[in-house]
Amino acid sequence: MTKALQIQADLALLGVTFIWGVTFVVVQDALSGIGPYYFIGIRFALAFAFLGLIYRKRFQNITAETVKAGSIIGVFLFAGYALQTIGLKYTTASNAGFITGLAVVLVPLFTALISKKLPNLAVILGITSATLGLGLLSLGSNLNINLGDILVFFCAICYAAHIILVGKYAPQHDPVLLAILQVGVVAAISLVCGALWETMPTEFTRPVWTGLLITAIPATALAFLIQNSVQRFTSATHTAIIFIMEPVFAAATGWLWAGEVLSFPQWIGCLLILAGMLIAELKDNLLPKVQTQGSKGIY
Repeated sequence: MTKALQIQADLALLGVTFIWGVTFVVVQDALSGIGPYYFIGIRFALAFAFLGLIYRKRFQNITAETVKAGSIIGVFLFAGYALQTIGLKYTTASNAGFITGLAVVLVPLFTALISKKLPNLAVILGITSATLGLGLLSLGSNLNINLGDILVFFCAICYAAHIILVGKYAPQHDPVLLAILQVGVVAAISLVCGALWETMPTEFTRPVWTGLLITAIPATALAFLIQNSVQRFTSATHTAIIFIMEPVFAAATGWLWAGEVLSFPQWIGCLLILAGMLIAELKDNLLPKVQTQGSKGIY
């Protein structure tokens, strides 16, 4: 691995992370003109068609077990996106970005619970820091928590479960095919939910078109392609630190695009969440397992 290749890979991953951060405020704007289920469904249907076209030869190797694994993982991915997207109707893009990042902290916690082993000191410190940060970020001066923050927190739980499931199934199946199936499952479930509970707009507003253009191909399909292409040229540690920038980009975009302003306690909460994420991500015995499976590449 040359230094030049590593720098190029890091910059590519930073670009992907920036796109992910921008999507929070973009999706929030789009929801003024379309229901969350239809938005997710169309976004992932476009991404599925794009990835399916590029990797169409991979489908020759599909098996029933791969379809089963992709479906299981896809259900959790759908739940995460549904809770996050609905939550964005009731909270800010900044809050959603930082709370979603808690998935990084929850992964080692859930892993410890599954293995029935007590978390070590680093994990405990990360969880404690992130929990305190969540309280400062989400609780208002009257100690009331926002409905959107609650929904996004459960989104983080689903994302953490998704990451763990990817780590379990990816070594047994073609990871690219597994990821494409997940995208297809999310699209299918979302479109069914949209048909049941929402009304398809007669025409799309500009924010809806903008949201679909940014999230379907750049933030989902291309992000997946870029990550899987360049991550082999950089270290897992570099990847972890770069991915932690996602909520920072979400907060910056929320401020620049939507005029969102965080109070001083909320900024302290954000810093505590970032510190907890960093501790959790850089845990040596968990990092390779989480980051090398491409678990974030389809977000």
